[in-house]
Amino acid sequence: MAKYNSKDIQVLEGLEPVRKRPGMYIGSTSSAGLHHLLWEILDNSVDEALNGYCDKIEISLTTDHEVIIKDNGRGIPVDLFKKTKKSAMEILFTTLHSGGKFGQDNYKVSGGLHGVGMAVVCALSESLVATSRRDGFEWTQSYAKGKPLSKLKKGKATRSYGTTVYFRADPTIFPKVEFSVKLIMERAESKAFLNKGLKINFIESKNKHTFHYPDGIQDYIKKIVGKKPTLMENPIYVEKEDKLLRLETAFLWTPDTDTQVLSFANSIRTVDGGTHEIGFRNGTTKAMRAYIERRKLLPKEISSITSDDVREGLIAIINVYLQGEVEFQGQTKGRLNSEIASQVEVVIKHSLEHFLNENQTLGDTLAQRIILSAQARIASRQAKEAVQRKTNISHRLNLPGKLSDCATTDKDQAELFICEGDSAGGSSKQARDRKTQAILPIRGKILNVETATLAKTMANSEIQNLVSACGTGLLNKFDYSKLRYGKIIIMTDADVDGAHICTLLLTFFYRCMPEIIRNGHLFIAQPPLYRIDVGKKLYYAVTEEEKDNIIKDLNGTQFDIGRFKGLGEMPASDLRETTMNKKSRSLIKVTLNNAGKASEAVSQLMGKNAESRYIFIKQKAEFAKDLDV
Repeated sequence: MAKYNSKDIQVLEGLEPVRKRPGMYIGSTSSAGLHHLLWEILDNSVDEALNGYCDKIEISLTTDHEVIIKDNGRGIPVDLFKKTKKSAMEILFTTLHSGGKFGQDNYKVSGGLHGVGMAVVCALSESLVATSRRDGFEWTQSYAKGKPLSKLKKGKATRSYGTTVYFRADPTIFPKVEFSVKLIMERAESKAFLNKGLKINFIESKNKHTFHYPDGIQDYIKKIVGKKPTLMENPIYVEKEDKLLRLETAFLWTPDTDTQVLSFANSIRTVDGGTHEIGFRNGTTKAMRAYIERRKLLPKEISSITSDDVREGLIAIINVYLQGEVEFQGQTKGRLNSEIASQVEVVIKHSLEHFLNENQTLGDTLAQRIILSAQARIASRQAKEAVQRKTNISHRLNLPGKLSDCATTDKDQAELFICEGDSAGGSSKQARDRKTQAILPIRGKILNVETATLAKTMANSEIQNLVSACGTGLLNKFDYSKLRYGKIIIMTDADVDGAHICTLLLTFFYRCMPEIIRNGHLFIAQPPLYRIDVGKKLYYAVTEEEKDNIIKDLNGTQFDIGRFKGLGEMPASDLRETTMNKKSRSLIKVTLNNAGKASEAVSQLMGKNAESRYIFIKQKAEFAKDLDV
């Protein structure tokens, strides 16, 4: 047995724990963690604005990805901290759990209460310089990797107030120090939306972007909606304030099935929701139920309205400001845990009921839209039950007859290849690894679910086979725990028809099984277009450009070139080596970074409105190259 005693115990001092385990403080050292450094400093400036001391913030990003954030707030305190005889600024940047936000005298409302943000940024920066303008002078101190490089320096006289923080992230901590201009602009814009009157300037590559919205979140929701059709001309706006809580929300309904709820607590985006979202959901559900019952609008076949019925087509922004101790889940503040659900629910229920009763024509329109959601939910359940009955052939696992399943029952090892036609299915079955790879041939182009009714979608035999093979069910009955394959791979011919089938399958998964995409299970195979034989050597090319580069590199050597007409005509050995072998294949992972933009793109490209596609093609036509038509 290995010895284990006191000399094996390490005591990490100062900011060493942050550098040793950065993920505990910023989530990860990926791009998200890198941007979290910028958010921490920005949030401190926004806190000054929240409390009425700042109305202008400037963010600068250099070409070397150095960050400078400047505000016109009160400035960081620089007087000596009695216990340590160090300046307050040095304590804030070099000591965990220090700050002016634990009490309620200096910051009634704040997004940063853990007292670790500034210190963590300092610890994970190769270089950081803080400047405070207050008490008639500029005060500056430099740091590196969490340690001061100099004492606090008193600079030139000034009548202005505010704070400037410059930092350069440590490349020994972050594999890639590269900030996203797009992400910073989105964050700056959302902060300006959430704080009426606050002006935020963002400067990058000599470009200056200004964000300033006098109507706050009402401007915000109008931007989110854009040109989408809505059921109401203006959003419902609610603002309520008492001693401990200020609630501000704007929301409306659209004919779409997507739901988009953005929630914030003290201007911090709570991406994982929390008690304020729960209160909002309960309040809207109870208000709509009460209105529908009072107006006797509910059809007999619907027993009750659910929260999912109310949320369908909803676009909402929920912004709460809490005084005192704010409970977030984790340092990255993704979820609000403060006990405010019942308070938010009461405000929303009362306000929405009052609005509906004052605007009964609109109230009836919204009620009918929610009743339609309930009817679709019930139809979906009935259709799914019908599908299960239909496909309940003699297979004990209820699997489609055309599926050639794999032997393993380990979901993480199992892969499902969806290919077009029996011919491609035959080649794929010969090329596969029977232990881990299953093959499901589909017949031609499946139904476009974007334009089909729910009943037509559920009755389609190819979709029934897909649903049955995946094992999860779909829409409201989706059960992630029943997923049978860790990878679902769309494998179509490398031509226009193949691309169309791939697009139809992507639309199906995005609209009917979005969790499969969100959890990283959907992939697109990359079969080659060309095979180039050079003596005993073989080369494969996925694109025309790749083929031309291979031929160029041959320098006149004799070669034979063949184009694959489709997967069905590709020898099993070629298909295995290029497209299915885990060691040599190339897959494209399907991800979902922006639900709003993805929904808009699918609606535009796959929906019934041909005019929007025509406009899109006109705008993009000049960028299209080498069309295979």
